Amino acid sequence: MSQRVQFQVSPEEAKNQKFLKGRIRTELQLSDIDFTFVWARRSIDARKRQIRINASFDVFLNEEQPKPLGDFHPKDVHDAPEVAIIGSGPAGLFAGLRALELGLKPIIFERGKDVRARRRDLAILNKDSIVNPESNYCCGEGGAGTYSDGKLYTRSKKRGNILRALEWFVHFGATDEILVDAHPHIGTNKLPQIIVSMRETIISHGGEVNFDSKLTDLTIENGKIKGVEINGDKKLKYDNVILATGHSARDIFELLHAKKIKLEAKAFALGVRVEHSQDLIDSIQYHGRLNDEFLPPASYSLVAQVEDRGVYSFCMCPGGIIAPCATEPGEVVTNGWSPSKRNNPYSNSGIVVSVEPKDFKDYKTNPFVCLDFQRSVEKACWEAAGRTQNVPAQRLADFVNGRISKDFPRTSYQPGLTSVDLNKVLPSMIARRLKKAFPVFDQKMRGFLTNDAVLHAPESRTSSPIQIPRDETCQHPEVEGLYPCAEGAGYAGGIISAAIDGMKCIEKISEKLA
Repeated sequence: MSQRVQFQVSPEEAKNQKFLKGRIRTELQLSDIDFTFVWARRSIDARKRQIRINASFDVFLNEEQPKPLGDFHPKDVHDAPEVAIIGSGPAGLFAGLRALELGLKPIIFERGKDVRARRRDLAILNKDSIVNPESNYCCGEGGAGTYSDGKLYTRSKKRGNILRALEWFVHFGATDEILVDAHPHIGTNKLPQIIVSMRETIISHGGEVNFDSKLTDLTIENGKIKGVEINGDKKLKYDNVILATGHSARDIFELLHAKKIKLEAKAFALGVRVEHSQDLIDSIQYHGRLNDEFLPPASYSLVAQVEDRGVYSFCMCPGGIIAPCATEPGEVVTNGWSPSKRNNPYSNSGIVVSVEPKDFKDYKTNPFVCLDFQRSVEKACWEAAGRTQNVPAQRLADFVNGRISKDFPRTSYQPGLTSVDLNKVLPSMIARRLKKAFPVFDQKMRGFLTNDAVLHAPESRTSSPIQIPRDETCQHPEVEGLYPCAEGAGYAGGIISAAIDGMKCIEKISEKLA
């Protein structure tokens, strides 16, 4: 039977297997007993100048072996009952994989292109500022997470089996380090092949994955789903449809609203993406230790209460890149990502302000109030930056002091920057709170508020500004067989929680069909 042992070590000691084995032997008083050990959990404690690693190990005595990863047992589903899954992000893919285990045939419809073909559209977006509404950083195989980093950390511990989701990522090609690290991360350079492996598994066992296949209508009779329309002309019959379309599929909200299917305005957050040099963040967080082979690029998490609203860091990307994430012409959107090694010279994070439906007069009757606000900010930023994919930008200290920046340091954002006063471009309710929050953040991280840092606007796709209601069976309370799922429906906030919700929805369908 394995034993769990925990202690703190220095970053250097954490890399020394001989030292670790000796420490474990001492901690467990194993004397001459033979044993093996594997990391169970690892995190960094950098609160004090002497940085420590919180180390947790599973220890196996004598010839006992570590428990293998959770098994994935797909069935042949060529002739099984079919379930339509709209969207091939983490929710859609994990719903499809879980369907194989449960003996259901997943039919996935993805409006965008396969994960490799998406790259060409992303290159055109970065270089020529041309937005393809069906193929971009948010739309396409793998969803927004594929080319936006692959962070696997979730605070949501009650939504489902987090370990199973992580183990499935390992099964399909991710390093097993994600099972250990407190803030697991795959990297944009590694995710595409993992996504391809998942898709090939779904197809080889009898499921289907259809690209360039956009949901354009739902057939509903007597309060029940009867089918879907794809690309405006292809009508297909289904009794169960999982709606895993992501938070940027605004046309889905409009489709449901036009069919008088209930929607609700939902709180989200909006702000800017700030970029520092990674060396500066390392120096602040690691108390002057730079380019340390024993420590990963430093991250941070910041939060402040300003005028009764949370202002906080979001999707922090050490060694990362800021990307243009618009999904329609006439708007500008930013997001961040990192490669697996997180070895770029820049560090970026969203700094966002909570926005609530009650901020708008008709929120009780108009489910689109938060979405309309989101759209208005993205359009205003597009216009302020010259109606291209340039972003309106400002040095951080200049923003706090109300000065337009005369120039910029080199940044990772490829399309380019346009100097503006973000105090005037962003809504006052956002700019005012950001302006007050940055000095607070500087008190927590001395040196954070520097004019060498650059604000890129807006960071606006933090979560869905609309929620699609569902009941305890995960079905819409007005439409039997319609399963609103994950981020786009307002029930997840990242790759892992979305994956778990996809599995949950397919399990509910399996229970209903049993």
